[in-house]
Amino acid sequence: MIIIQLKGGLGNQMFQYALYKSLKKRGKEVKIDDKTGFVNDKLRIPVLSRWGVEYDRATDEEIINLTDSKMDLFSRIRRKLTGRKTFRIDEESGKFNPEILEKENAYLVGYWQCDKYFDDKDVVREIREAFEKKPQELMTDASSWSTLQQIECCESVSLHVRRTDYVDEEHIHIHNICTEKYYKNAIDRVRKQYPSAVFFIFTDDKEWCRDHFKGPNFIVVELEEGDGTDIAEMTLMSRCKHHIIANSSFSWWAAWLNDSPEKIVIAPQKWINNRDMDDIYTERMTKIAL
Repeated sequence: MIIIQLKGGLGNQMFQYALYKSLKKRGKEVKIDDKTGFVNDKLRIPVLSRWGVEYDRATDEEIINLTDSKMDLFSRIRRKLTGRKTFRIDEESGKFNPEILEKENAYLVGYWQCDKYFDDKDVVREIREAFEKKPQELMTDASSWSTLQQIECCESVSLHVRRTDYVDEEHIHIHNICTEKYYKNAIDRVRKQYPSAVFFIFTDDKEWCRDHFKGPNFIVVELEEGDGTDIAEMTLMSRCKHHIIANSSFSWWAAWLNDSPEKIVIAPQKWINNRDMDDIYTERMTKIAL
């Protein structure tokens, strides 16, 4: 059996689900552990169900067996004497690891942020079917529908700015990649090809964006807050014709869900500061220096 630990925000959970579908396609017995990865995470919960996505859930016993985590006296003594006989595999880098697709027994802990893990055409189709729901199934507030109408009636570009959890002391030296210069160069690149482009800004720091992106062709998207806001945001972003993404799996997926052959996708040349993430980039992306 293979168990994939679900953890992180929506975009990361989508990558983990994509690996789950890929391994299923290869005939593996695969389940998802949607409990353990959130025990010490006060900010995030499992959210794939908001898409109506279903998956096989691992039982506590199955997780314990794969990770050799029984707490009875005999098991604890044995581990002290002979070591833990675990099948746990932690992702060591952001590079694609083809060996993961060949495992028969594993408890997988990581983000698996690379489309090479799910490049089978049938798997791609199944993933798109899972996440490309009709807007009426995902958006319930009036502001979402108004924004969707605007997006569909112009040369729309989603522009993702993620700041609040990237500029704190813990993350600023790792994730704080997307500078004002990056966004200016990305905007200029899009405008060269589409002078009438309208930029729909999706962000967790609306005040900062209003101060830095001014003009009639910049719209800071505001949606009613609720449990489905993240789904509505990603749906709206994916409906834009082009994309300027942050170093975020959230906007990565929004751009991926847009299957238009005409789309432009601009990404920061560097993803994070502390590990090699070259394999996160797709063939459709244009990387811009920071």
